[in-house]
Amino acid sequence: MPTNKEKRIKYLGFDDKWFVIIGVFLLGLTSVYVFNVSDTDLTTIELVLTFVVSYFFSATDWLINRFILIQLRKVYPSLKDSAKRIAFLILGTLFTVITVDFIGVTLVSLIADNVSYDFSERIRSLVTTIFLTTMVTAIYEAVYFFVLLKKSIRDEEQAKQAIIQAELDTLRNQAQPHFFFNTLNTLRDIIDQSPKEDAKQFVDKLSDIYRFLLESGNSNLISLKAELKFAKAYIHVQSERFGENLKLNWNIPQSAEDKMIAPMSLQLLLENAIKHNVVSRARPLVINVDIDADFIVVTNKIQKKSTQLPSTKMGLKNIEKRYALISDRSVKIVNDGNQFSVSLPLLNEGMLKE
Repeated sequence: MPTNKEKRIKYLGFDDKWFVIIGVFLLGLTSVYVFNVSDTDLTTIELVLTFVVSYFFSATDWLINRFILIQLRKVYPSLKDSAKRIAFLILGTLFTVITVDFIGVTLVSLIADNVSYDFSERIRSLVTTIFLTTMVTAIYEAVYFFVLLKKSIRDEEQAKQAIIQAELDTLRNQAQPHFFFNTLNTLRDIIDQSPKEDAKQFVDKLSDIYRFLLESGNSNLISLKAELKFAKAYIHVQSERFGENLKLNWNIPQSAEDKMIAPMSLQLLLENAIKHNVVSRARPLVINVDIDADFIVVTNKIQKKSTQLPSTKMGLKNIEKRYALISDRSVKIVNDGNQFSVSLPLLNEGMLKE
């Protein structure tokens, strides 16, 4: 039987020290008055002995049933085992109360000549004791059930968080090779079309971008200020390829820079705009980046290429999934046939899913 606080809490769900002391006292007192024992019926010594015997019976019933309850929780500890545990507990309660009553009355009969065990006469006492003991064990079970339920909910939430984190890690890890693939294509074009010195400068700037990717680590959110720095570095790299044919209008107030955003999400939108639209001297691509309420909005005129590059379909879906996992606010996508616009929610800690 657990004798220290830690073990009592482990097996019972709470420290029942005072519950036992007060409960045994009240149970013994209740038993005396339920059986209509009064000081006019008995002498003082007999009355004291009656109380002693009543408390002895109550304490013995309580502690034995408590022991059985603890053993059952060791064998059937989980919520799914509750039916088995309660069934055996009821059987244990019946057996304990009847056995303790029989042994107790038999022992009393050894010192009291007018006392003998008659089951038919004890039935009222047994029913009452079983009822009271069942109430006590029900309290124990209710507390234990509540503790198990809380633990189950907590474990379920932790499991969900682990799954969500794994999905976020997967999506984030998908975005980086996707970016790497496209920057290698850009580097190839620069090598084909420009002097080696331009290619060297491109690689130097590319190394700065990858330093950002390493520093952002496993973060699910970063500040808009950091994402803007990364996105502008990416556009600077793309400008090596497209020159004046690629134009960015950054309309971001400084007050918005402390908001949070999914890492690489803004960069992916810019990358998609460049990938899926014509960027030429005759048709320069203009991309506007604005703040609208609590959204950062990336807009460009649709300038479809005559031959589309194969799409990995990772850009927008990746961003949408990441936002769905961390927030109740969703990404907004608008395509009116003339302009394409994507709005990313700007977040703070209070907007994140728990």
